[in-house]
Amino acid sequence: MQQNDEEDRVYSELRKSVGRFIFDQGVASVFRDMIGRSVPGYGTTIRMVSVLASQYVQPVSRCYDLGCSLGAASLAMQQGIGVPGCTIIGVDDSFEMLKQARRHLPAAGDSTPVELVCADLRDIKIQDASMVVLNFTLQFILPEQRLELLQRIHRGLRPAGILVLSEKIGFPDLEHEALQIEMHHAFKRANGYDALEISQKRQALEQVLIPETLVQHRQRLESAGFSRSDLWFQCFNFISLIARK
Repeated sequence: MQQNDEEDRVYSELRKSVGRFIFDQGVASVFRDMIGRSVPGYGTTIRMVSVLASQYVQPVSRCYDLGCSLGAASLAMQQGIGVPGCTIIGVDDSFEMLKQARRHLPAAGDSTPVELVCADLRDIKIQDASMVVLNFTLQFILPEQRLELLQRIHRGLRPAGILVLSEKIGFPDLEHEALQIEMHHAFKRANGYDALEISQKRQALEQVLIPETLVQHRQRLESAGFSRSDLWFQCFNFISLIARK
């Protein structure tokens, strides 16, 4: 995968009004740098998607990367899949993100093919799937729409199929919440963001990203029909779960 090393300076200049965060051309062009410097453990979650694909993807099945952005999880699944006859479907509603993804994803060759679809993931039918990835995606869906999406994913999974759910989370204890946020901001400062960039991006994201607690996520997964969900990763207020059908 060709690397996109353009530096994220999206929120480096003072704005009179900070609008909603959107995945436009400006964000798409720097997204690899942005997410690597903003989400602690992001590289680990992507590498483990490859490991999980090697263990759980079933022959002649479909794999879905919902909210695929630049296709990092799709590529990780492609690298991990060791069984024949599979297809990876990457879905994102941002044309600009998919344009970048198409530029960087290699031709399949003898590997599992990746199909990129520009659509609202809530409109995608999940079928005959052995692995589905929601990598920091559910948090952008309205809370009242999240259960229905997880139910559709559950229905579309084969027996023993898995969902990988990575999210930014909140905490019911306000002191703990404040501590986690401060540690996350310290992580960003260590990666070169200044106070203005952190503040303005936070304002933009607060209008579209609605985090929930780990308990809320696990309860919803159970309500959607998953037999169990296991926390396998956490760094500050970012976590990843494996949910099994």
